[in-house]
Amino acid sequence: MNTDRLSARLGAVAKYVPNGSRVADIGSDHAYLPCYLIKNEQISYAIAGEVVLGPFQSAERNVLSEGLADKISVRMGDGLAVIQPDEVDCVTIAGMGGSLIANILEQGKEKLESVQRLVLQPNINAISIRSWLIENKWELVAEEILEEDGKIYEVIVAEKGDPYNPYFPEQMERDLLFGPFLLQRKEEAFMKKWSLEQKNWQRIYEQLEVATPSVETEEKKQQLLSQLKLAEEVLSDEDSERT
Repeated sequence: MNTDRLSARLGAVAKYVPNGSRVADIGSDHAYLPCYLIKNEQISYAIAGEVVLGPFQSAERNVLSEGLADKISVRMGDGLAVIQPDEVDCVTIAGMGGSLIANILEQGKEKLESVQRLVLQPNINAISIRSWLIENKWELVAEEILEEDGKIYEVIVAEKGDPYNPYFPEQMERDLLFGPFLLQRKEEAFMKKWSLEQKNWQRIYEQLEVATPSVETEEKKQQLLSQLKLAEEVLSDEDSERT
């Protein structure tokens, strides 16, 4: 992967960045994504934000070596602290856990007033992002799931709008966990991901069955049973069509 050719994971993120937008890429690492977007004339300006010194320096070197310092501002800071109000209209955050992404959005949500689109790629726990989007009135407009190098990733795209629009009220828990758009398609990567999760939940449940009883253990067991039931419904060939 480099500034000319992205990984499949970052390529999926790039696909959802609006043409002509001003982008803040949070946790930009080597700044591959903003460099790629600028070089392909997909965006007009980018901020590459990094909180860790090593990746920040790597991003700076890449931007300078590509001659893009006038189009990409590399900044060191925590989350959305690297952007100013009204400076960008699209934010990308990729390669982190869903809980961390949701926390970054929460801590810097006053910076999102001018932002029209969020393109988020959690490595795990996408449910945290979907829940945050609903609580903060962002509408889920697209989802994608893909496998690369033996790992499965989700991409979540949101815009300001009706936060409940893509969800089915009677199965909100299921939609939040699996993703309403991904549930409609049930692609190979989706089925693989949740088959593995189902086995992992079953293993944890069996361990809790022989653990010392406690309130916490019982609560965790009930949560796992609920998740296992949902997974069984979703993965079943007899799963009814959504109406």
